[in-house]
Amino acid sequence: MSALPTTSSALPPGAHHRMPTWFIPHGGGPCFFMDWNPPDAWKLMEQYLRTAASTLPQRPKAIVMVSAHWLEPVLSVTSGVQPELIYDYYGFPPHTYSLQYPARGEPALADRIVNLLGQAQLPAKTDAQRGFDHGMFIPLMLIFPQADIPVVQLSLGHDLDPELHLQVGAALAPLRDEGVLIIGSGMSFHNLRTRGDPQYGPVSEQFDRWLTSALEADPTTRRQALLNWEQAPFARLCHPPHGEEHLLPLMVAVGAAGQDPGQRVYADRVMDRVLSGFSFG
Repeated sequence: MSALPTTSSALPPGAHHRMPTWFIPHGGGPCFFMDWNPPDAWKLMEQYLRTAASTLPQRPKAIVMVSAHWLEPVLSVTSGVQPELIYDYYGFPPHTYSLQYPARGEPALADRIVNLLGQAQLPAKTDAQRGFDHGMFIPLMLIFPQADIPVVQLSLGHDLDPELHLQVGAALAPLRDEGVLIIGSGMSFHNLRTRGDPQYGPVSEQFDRWLTSALEADPTTRRQALLNWEQAPFARLCHPPHGEEHLLPLMVAVGAAGQDPGQRVYADRVMDRVLSGFSFG
């Protein structure tokens, strides 16, 4: 399976540029920045991430990154001016713990996010101490390698409720008209206990087929499907119970998409697991 082409819609001169929302895979740890076996395991995903920015209607003024690697009892937003990196992966080569991505934070955007969530009756708070985890900096090192766009990270809710995260996305939708790119960073398949088990290739393929159909459906059907994602074929083999944190960033991206259509813009087999990326709008 090869990477799918990504294109942005042509807009007439003077047309309003609304930013899309994305759900991207962020790979395995620092996978793009180390040797791997097989050597080309992550090649197509890397190519997809390196070219993703070229599909945008304009350069983002800021990025809101929702990473699978940050869960909180109360929705939280990084508000530091220069957050440090959190190397929250284990057992990788020493050089991967000195990777750098010096993107600045954006405290004013963090405050606006908390305000928007509050207007939607979704309690939230800023966190000036929290850094950027690898679900943020690993893919952004490929997408925006200059690290010259301000970024804030938004946590997931620790209860992993799909409805909550769809509502979070909907509350943040106005940011798209302000030049802010909303990215959900996770994985469409994430079950680390399946390594080396060949039966999970077909399992991931069937779940991915369902997921693509759901996300490319009309917005009402799409939303209902995501609320009931556990009923999808092999859903809990792809995202084990209490382990769906890698799927939940998708809910935020879809919520922020509103009535905009969705499209699968990347698909590949990585070590016999089908993985996909999606764009909305």
